[in-house]
Amino acid sequence: MMRKPKHKKRKKKVTHLNQIPGALVYTGEKESQDVVVEVINYNTDFYGRKDSRTVEDAFDFKGTEHITWINVNGLSAINEIEKLGQHYDLHPLILEDIVSTQQRPKIDEYSNYLFIVFKMLYFNEDNEFVAEHMSLVLGEDFVLTFQEADGDVFNSLRDRIANAKGRIRSAGADYLMFAILDAVVDNYFVIIDTMGDKIEVLEDTLFSQRTDDGLTQEIQDLKKEILKIRRSVFPLREVIHRIESLDTPLIEDKTQNYLRDLYDHIIQVSENIDIYREMIWGLMDMYMTTISNRMNEVMKVLTIMASIFIPLTFMAGIYGMNFDYIPELKLKYGYFYLWGAMILVFVGLLYYFKRKKWL
Repeated sequence: MMRKPKHKKRKKKVTHLNQIPGALVYTGEKESQDVVVEVINYNTDFYGRKDSRTVEDAFDFKGTEHITWINVNGLSAINEIEKLGQHYDLHPLILEDIVSTQQRPKIDEYSNYLFIVFKMLYFNEDNEFVAEHMSLVLGEDFVLTFQEADGDVFNSLRDRIANAKGRIRSAGADYLMFAILDAVVDNYFVIIDTMGDKIEVLEDTLFSQRTDDGLTQEIQDLKKEILKIRRSVFPLREVIHRIESLDTPLIEDKTQNYLRDLYDHIIQVSENIDIYREMIWGLMDMYMTTISNRMNEVMKVLTIMASIFIPLTFMAGIYGMNFDYIPELKLKYGYFYLWGAMILVFVGLLYYFKRKKWL
């Protein structure tokens, strides 16, 4: 596995300080993203879709007898988002939160619409983890969604609307809101499964005794990913719980059953995140334990070698002294006797260590 190059820690650019409340300041990193406005208009017997580069093309769908889903890709297009907000009479603070990618998941209730902020998690084409800022506005017969860049997890939902699969074409805007959130939460399971696979690979690597600096970096990157997922999922759990308990004419009673099921799913995701978070922390402990065990093995070998050569060094030192009278030096075969004694000591110590299972 290739090691990742070291990156210098980059300072975050803060652009939203000391701004007038309600001022639209995009805080993301995709400034060059061109705006794409996708309009899906439908009811039981009708379906239409229109893609545009300006929000003005979506104005004609307001107040029709159809359910309208307007999806805006590209939060850096401040002027276009402001025009759409004015057309649907959205509060300036809502527009501010739409373009503020640092806003945590939340829900705000207004007299004639609901505003929800959440994070859409997925792996892009380069298999890189992406946490994309998204906002949703639920009205009586419309849903507005705003996402930071083109690319999302709603293709199956678009297919269901286009081909009248399930009950979505016969339901209201509240069910469309549920379907959007459900698609986001369902993809959380994909993210969690992928994290589980990564953890299993790292565990196998650790048990195979591979302990290098690259492995440490992989564990640290995994910790950062799981923390980012946790920051996105846990607030959304409270948001869905609050939606489920809202008393508003915008959400029908029959949709509440689906929202309760959605809440069960987000709880399951949260529990898995906690489990994998503990497992990742355990990986670091396991890594340190493996390093310590390998060091202990090295120290054991060195200690045994030193223990073997201490008596041999003692014997060599005795007969290496420059005294005139050392009786064994006068023996004809004294040199060979000494070598024999040293070999016997060496073999005896090896046998002793083997019986003690130190070797």
